[in-house]
Amino acid sequence: MRHFLFLIIFSISFFLSNAQTGVLDGVFIRENNFSKRPMAYNYESEAGVMWNKRVWRTLDLREKINHPYYYPLEPTRSMKNLVTVLKDGVCSGDLTAFDPISDEFAYRFTSSEACSVGESIDTVWTTDENEDLVPTVIKESLPIYNIRRIRIKEEWYFNRHRSVMEARIIGVCPVEEVFDENGEYKGERPLYWFYMPELRPLLANSPAPNPHSDVERRTYDDLFHKRKFSSYIMKESNVYDRAIRDYSQDLNALLEGKRIEDEIFTYEQDLWEY
Repeated sequence: MRHFLFLIIFSISFFLSNAQTGVLDGVFIRENNFSKRPMAYNYESEAGVMWNKRVWRTLDLREKINHPYYYPLEPTRSMKNLVTVLKDGVCSGDLTAFDPISDEFAYRFTSSEACSVGESIDTVWTTDENEDLVPTVIKESLPIYNIRRIRIKEEWYFNRHRSVMEARIIGVCPVEEVFDENGEYKGERPLYWFYMPELRPLLANSPAPNPHSDVERRTYDDLFHKRKFSSYIMKESNVYDRAIRDYSQDLNALLEGKRIEDEIFTYEQDLWEY
């Protein structure tokens, strides 16, 4: 009886959700990503953490492995890219955005402030019915296609009780590439920071493209949690609180990031005896 009632309720909800078109877009009903909860973190105590290192990474969304975060540029009925999910979250008030001036989540944006980040307002002169010039205000929304990098702040730590090295993402920050009116690249601009524990429930219910199979619906929380991305280290915690670009450039900066990764890997390996 219980299963019969569930089937009736589910059928009603499905037909209501498809009432506008009355068609099933596919050969089966997708239901595995609705009301999904993110996998809980392991509890960590200060006494259990033997060593930790904080690093900041950059995900270049132009890399092929990172394309599921960047596409589709135009949202579809069933899928949005990561930045669109974040943008919709802040505009609806479901997410708290923090000022990128600090990556320590010190300054909160209001919902309206966060929703207007990246928007541009311009004035053009047009003629009215009397052939008089009148100003017309044109507001352009955040150019999603220009956000080609994501910064993440994470901590690597070794738990003495479980004898494992793990990484936990603390925050996520989309970065916009800025161009002038001639299309010349002028630099990059961080938009806002998001606190990952608050962000995860939204990501867990946001499906991401899967280049291998359309049946297995991954979510953005799955991609982050399983570390399905390519990145390079841009900063580590240090005495001078400086990023790698402050003392190294170009290829040397990439090699310095690789050195930091190798240092973390070597620390874990040195704890074991073979």
